Amino acid sequence: MTAAAPSVEELEAQERRLVLPRFTYDDAWALGSLLVELARERRAPVAIDITRGGQQLFHAALPGSTPDNDAWIDRKRRVVERYGCSSYLVGSRFRAKGTTFEDSSRLDPDTYAAHGGAFPLVVEGAGVIGAVVVSGLPQVEDHALVVEALERFITA
Repeated sequence: MTAAAPSVEELEAQERRLVLPRFTYDDAWALGSLLVELARERRAPVAIDITRGGQQLFHAALPGSTPDNDAWIDRKRRVVERYGCSSYLVGSRFRAKGTTFEDSSRLDPDTYAAHGGAFPLVVEGAGVIGAVVVSGLPQVEDHALVVEALERFITA
């Protein structure tokens, strides 16, 4: 299943829509567990990570994932922390300008990766408080998996 690449406008709309009323330790466990469940159903070889305020609240590595996925998680999460929006949106904005994040951001690609899969955890009245990250699939699919989980989590 290869998801279609969303436009910059669609990505921005996702971020406006996927705002949480709160985000507790129990919420991190519930969201992480939901992501694990969705990934297992699809036999997706992913690693999943959730942080809040610099603290790792959830991490899981599913069969087929590798330590390299953890390195991708760190690099994608840093993009969310620096730009305050999804790693896929950041990369898409550069592509929309006819360039790439790697060529134009002036940031070290060994430290930052504007590839899909990291999404900001935004709490009403507080802004970005953390990130949820998936790594192991093509970037459009990593991003789509996180968005699907957040949509289900918010409406549950």
